[in-house]
Amino acid sequence: MYSELRDHDPVHHVITPDKPDHDYYVISRHADIWAAARDHETFSSAQGLTVNYGELELIGLQDNPPFVMQDPPVHTEFRKLVSRGFTPRQVEAVEPKVREFVVERLERLLANGGGDIVAELFKPLPSMVVAHYLGVPEEDRGQFDGWTEAIVAANTATGGIASALQTVGEAVGSMMAYFTELIERRRIEPEDDTISHLVAAGVGADGDIAGTLSILAFVFTMITGGNDTTTGMLGGATQLLHQRPDQRRLLADNPDLIPASVDEFLRLTSPAQALARTVTRDVTIGDTTVPEGRRVLLVYGSANRDERQFGPNAGELDVERHPRNLLTFSHGAHHCLGAAAARMQSRVALTELLTRCPDFEVDEAGIVWAGGSYVRRPLSVPFRVT
Repeated sequence: MYSELRDHDPVHHVITPDKPDHDYYVISRHADIWAAARDHETFSSAQGLTVNYGELELIGLQDNPPFVMQDPPVHTEFRKLVSRGFTPRQVEAVEPKVREFVVERLERLLANGGGDIVAELFKPLPSMVVAHYLGVPEEDRGQFDGWTEAIVAANTATGGIASALQTVGEAVGSMMAYFTELIERRRIEPEDDTISHLVAAGVGADGDIAGTLSILAFVFTMITGGNDTTTGMLGGATQLLHQRPDQRRLLADNPDLIPASVDEFLRLTSPAQALARTVTRDVTIGDTTVPEGRRVLLVYGSANRDERQFGPNAGELDVERHPRNLLTFSHGAHHCLGAAAARMQSRVALTELLTRCPDFEVDEAGIVWAGGSYVRRPLSVPFRVT
C-alpha cells in the first residue's frame, strides 16, 4: 500500500463521508516528509499528533499540553531542560544494566528451548530503561512496570494517547500520584535523572502547578513513546533475521557489523509508523495544495522504504546498507530525545542474541501484532532455539 501511495498518490486526500470536516492528507514520500518534519512553523504539532481534530480537548490537555505537542520556542525551552537527562553519560551509565538484563533473560529462554521473546525480553527491557531515566528507585520498579504495561496496552490498542487516558484512568491516576511525590522527593534528594534536572531548573517550584503538570505530562510521554517503539524495533528485527538467515549469519560471524546494522533495522521496522501535524497555512506539496488548518499524516514507515531515497531494493534487509536520513525518530525540532538510548538497547540486545543464539527460529504464523495504526509492534513473537 505504501508503495502504491508513493508511486501514484503521494499526497493522498482522505475524506470520511460521515465527517467531511474531518478530512486529512497522507504524505508518503521521503523527501516530502523530511521537508515537512523540519518545517515546524508550517507543519505544527501544537494541535496534536493524530488525525483526530480537537485531540488536546479530547484528552483534557489543552491548557497544559505535553511538550511533544508544542512548537518552538516553547517546546525548545522545555526540551533543553529535559535533554540534560539524555546525555551520552546517561546512556553509558545504564548500558551495563541493560546488558545484564538482556543476558539474564536470554539465558532463561535458552534454558527453556525458547518461548515468547517479546514477553520475556523485548517488552520489559525498555520499561526498565525508561524507569532509569525517570529516576524510579529499584524497589518501585514492580509497580512502575504494572502502570507501564496498562498504559502501553491501551495506547496502541485503538486511539493512541487519548485511548490510553480514557481507558486506564486508574493506572494513570496512581502513577501520577506516585510521580507527584517523587518530584517533591527529588527537591530534597536529587539524583542524575530527568525529573531531578527539571526540578533543579525550577520547574514546578513554589506552587507552579503548570510546571508540575508539565513534568507529569513528560512522564506520560516517556512511557507512551519510549516503550512500545523499542519493543517494535526488536520484535521486528528478530522476524527479519529469521526471514534472512544469510543476513543473520553475516552479523553472527562479524559482530563488529552489528552497531551499524541497527539503523537498517530501525529503517525497516519503523515502530512509529506515522504521526500527524496541522498545517498553519495553505501549503503545496507536489501537485496538491493542503488548506490551512488541515491535518497531514507523515507516514514515516513509508518514507523509510522509499526507493527514491534508499535505492531499488529499499524493501529488503541489507545490514551493510548504512542508510542516511532515517525518519524512524522523525527529524528537526521534534527528533526523538531517546534515540541514543533506543539504539543502545537495540545494539546490546542484537549483539547478545546473535552471540548466544546465532541459530533460532520464529513461528511467523504465531506472531501477534498490536492494534492501532500509529505504532507497529508485536505483542508476541514465538521464538525457538535450534
